[in-house]
Amino acid sequence: MNSIKNFVDAKDVFREMTLSQIVTVNYKAAAVFEKYSLDFCCKGNRAFNEVCKEKGIDAEEILVQIKNIDEKSSDNNMRFNTWELDFLVDYIINNHHQYVRESIPVIAAHADKVVVAHSKNHPELIGISKIFTMVYKELKQHLVKEEEILFPYIKNLVRVNQNLISYEKPYFGKIENPIKMMEVEHETAGDGMYDIRMITDNFTIPDDACNTFALFYNELKEFEEDLHKHVHIENNILFPKSINLEETILQNQNS
Repeated sequence: MNSIKNFVDAKDVFREMTLSQIVTVNYKAAAVFEKYSLDFCCKGNRAFNEVCKEKGIDAEEILVQIKNIDEKSSDNNMRFNTWELDFLVDYIINNHHQYVRESIPVIAAHADKVVVAHSKNHPELIGISKIFTMVYKELKQHLVKEEEILFPYIKNLVRVNQNLISYEKPYFGKIENPIKMMEVEHETAGDGMYDIRMITDNFTIPDDACNTFALFYNELKEFEEDLHKHVHIENNILFPKSINLEETILQNQNS
């Protein structure tokens, strides 16, 4: 089955899939999951049906919305699961890492402005600003570790597999070691943005909000949505495939 519509038609099979599996099959489902605050990245290994029951969400309604968004969309579905790992790494850096680096100073500047102008009537803004500062400081370090340590090694694995270079054991042992660290940092960032979502009541703009206040909440929402997609691609596609590739290479080395 190559599209989410196939799984919608086979509803029993669909419900047994995990959230991350559904988004991996068809990335457009991410938009529906975002709407219902269903975590398909850091906690995406849970069965769709179980999560719906736990949250009291009508699974049938979500199935219909996924089918509708898939049928209405005219663009090609991003098939991350079919890309070569070195190409996927470049996509992550050029899209998601670049987005984080460009958006952080803009959102931080707006945070400072709204705290000064509105924290008297909205004291929650102080906490929101502190959480976002923590998230972006950790993410900036996280991106560097990926780009300077983990990602170059993944690219080397691809080249080894193509017989372009010889395999050299990295100082960190096996790839699962830095991956585990990256996954922990993903969860920390995700938890921080989830806390902001809860404080803001799903980024609901207050009636007395000025344009900058409204823009700030919309930017936070967009930032979280991009983070979810970013983490999903890494946790559920890039990392498992990289671990499998390394295992294959090591087995070939020992055979």
